[in-house]
Amino acid sequence: MTTMIKKNSLALLALLALLAPLTTQAQEEVKIGRQNITITDGRMTPEALWAMGRISSYAAAPDGKHIVYQVGYYSVKHNKSHHVLYMMNADGTGQQLLTTSAKNETDAAWLDAQTIAFISGGEIWSMKLDGSERRQLSQTDGNVEGFKFSPDRKKVIIIKSIPYHGSIKENPSDLPKATGRLVTDLMYRHWDHYVETIQHPFLYTVNDGFTIANTGIDILEGEPYECPMEPFGGIEQIDWSNDSQCIAYTCRKKTGVMYSISTDSDIYIYNIGTRATTNLCKPADYVEPEVDVTKTLKYQAVNAESNLKNMPGYDQNPKFSPDGKHIAWLSMARDGYESDRQRLCLYNLETGEKTFLTESFDSNVDDFCWSDTKDAMIYFIGVWHATENLYAITHKQQVVQLTDKWADFGSLQMLNNGKQLLAERHSYTEPADLYLITPNSKKVEKTVITQITEENKHILSQLNKPKVQQRWVSTTDGNQMLYWIILPPNFDETKKYPTLLFCEGGPQSPVSQFWSYRWNFMIMASQGYVIVAPNRHGLPGFGSEWCEQISGDWTGQCMSDYLVAIDDAAQNLPYVDKDRMGAVGASFGGFSVYYLAGHHDKRFKCFIAHDGAFNLEAMYTETEENWFSNWEYDDAYWNKNRTANADKTYKNSPHQFVDKWDTPILCIHGEKDYRINATQGMSAFNAARMRGIEAQLLIFPDENHWVLKPQNGILWQRTYFGWLDRWLK
Repeated sequence: MTTMIKKNSLALLALLALLAPLTTQAQEEVKIGRQNITITDGRMTPEALWAMGRISSYAAAPDGKHIVYQVGYYSVKHNKSHHVLYMMNADGTGQQLLTTSAKNETDAAWLDAQTIAFISGGEIWSMKLDGSERRQLSQTDGNVEGFKFSPDRKKVIIIKSIPYHGSIKENPSDLPKATGRLVTDLMYRHWDHYVETIQHPFLYTVNDGFTIANTGIDILEGEPYECPMEPFGGIEQIDWSNDSQCIAYTCRKKTGVMYSISTDSDIYIYNIGTRATTNLCKPADYVEPEVDVTKTLKYQAVNAESNLKNMPGYDQNPKFSPDGKHIAWLSMARDGYESDRQRLCLYNLETGEKTFLTESFDSNVDDFCWSDTKDAMIYFIGVWHATENLYAITHKQQVVQLTDKWADFGSLQMLNNGKQLLAERHSYTEPADLYLITPNSKKVEKTVITQITEENKHILSQLNKPKVQQRWVSTTDGNQMLYWIILPPNFDETKKYPTLLFCEGGPQSPVSQFWSYRWNFMIMASQGYVIVAPNRHGLPGFGSEWCEQISGDWTGQCMSDYLVAIDDAAQNLPYVDKDRMGAVGASFGGFSVYYLAGHHDKRFKCFIAHDGAFNLEAMYTETEENWFSNWEYDDAYWNKNRTANADKTYKNSPHQFVDKWDTPILCIHGEKDYRINATQGMSAFNAARMRGIEAQLLIFPDENHWVLKPQNGILWQRTYFGWLDRWLK
């Protein structure tokens, strides 16, 4: 979910949130680089996890000879991060650190084959391949939050924040120290902040290919809409036409209540010469059907078959084709459904014809890129059977699988030679590194994959890796479910191990081969635990019917799937100790834990729930993106004519079954989590203690739905394993 965290665009969403820049003072005081750490027994530790460098953005030079990429390093001692840029040859040789100061240098892009643009101190800078000849290009008082140069380098889009008082009124000027906020509409909070600014794209001219003019044109001037879109959108939501005359951008042109219940974003084209804007998704005379904001949009006129041609769902991340004749973007069909299947839409700029290219792929397209060749194939990554692999769309609009690894690929781009792709790849046992892929569209086994970075080799070489296995089991509705088994390093099949049932968030996020800096299966296995991670109903990668089954049935089939998986492991895997089992999870996984606490028939000896929903009636009006609750619950809880699914949802809320709780539970929550408010975790903990159940509450006043600060991350890991060890070892 975007709402209980959808790993969608982009497994990069989590990385982007982690890359919070240092304050100016911190930049001056702390220079953090690659850290050496000695591991004595081959076990992953929290300290080793936080010592790892984290590769994020990367870009290939126009001539395909070099790659610049960004790495974040974290200091537990200083509780700070430092983000730096590296340069290397396209084959991975000749790696060179370009960043030499304690300032963050991020968002690298190529101006030409010898010149790199990047952000430092909120301004755009440039430098040569070796880091020399640095010059500041923009003068915005440190307000640059993203940028993209036009192909002809005569213009640049700069993302900046502007004041916004659509939902929170501006305080009187004679009360400059007043901290109160007068709220007048919904969407006054988003993710982890109060919405008092929004981002807009500004168009600037560039003189002599380098110097950026001091003032720019807000291409959304006077419009109270954000671009890129909250909470995770970035420069990928904007693209330049090949002739540098047009800008494509993503925007949801709604505010307040209508914003909070709708996922309807569109792709717009802004013509620089005429300053005219065209909506590519909807006709100019489109009138949106009226909706009841207290009910799911699933059955309302906006999602009627006759209106789907107007593309009322999520549309984002446009990319022009190399020949300039087409534009493609990621598209969901229905309004109000943030986890709808994400398809690839192709738009003919001459005829206005739209074609959906991935209808034969019954799962999500998570990222894509055009080839650089004249025939302009499209490559994409998508999840199928719990892995994120690489696919191609042929000239006949057929989908062909190019890789079949037990791994997740992410964020594709061509290496600008038309023959190779550059991508990040990670798995349960490998953090992100960069890979070159030479695709073969005829035989998947002939696709060549070459690793070109080894950012954490100095740490990984000291660690004993867990073993990863797949197992299929029959579900109670007669289907087959895949679940992952992660075994401890130095696994001994004659021993019995404490075992964890991992409950996924989302609720529609894949249990693919993700690498997490919190919910990390390698560190869990390294602490001596077997992990059982089911791809239950409600997850993408097994067809739309499987994925969509969960909506309106949070406590039915998916909960049965969890129990089927853990029972299968306990009964058929001799190394699983059925007397030492725990259940853990975050977001929807935390909700699952709270529900299982009242329905597990003494299977588990302890529980851990992070940022989970506990009281669904309260969550309906607490969460900020109301479209999620509307779609998943069907109705507001006060509707007397609510559907049977809505009635079942509210009656089966975990808080209704606290009287059946009988097992120790650790509740974790961030107070800046405006997706699932901290009162949910506090209520669960309070209820457990009032019932006389052993419980702990780990509360983070300064964290959101994730845990981003190094010392908080270490505290999270130590508390997590301390609780598990207390009850399962």
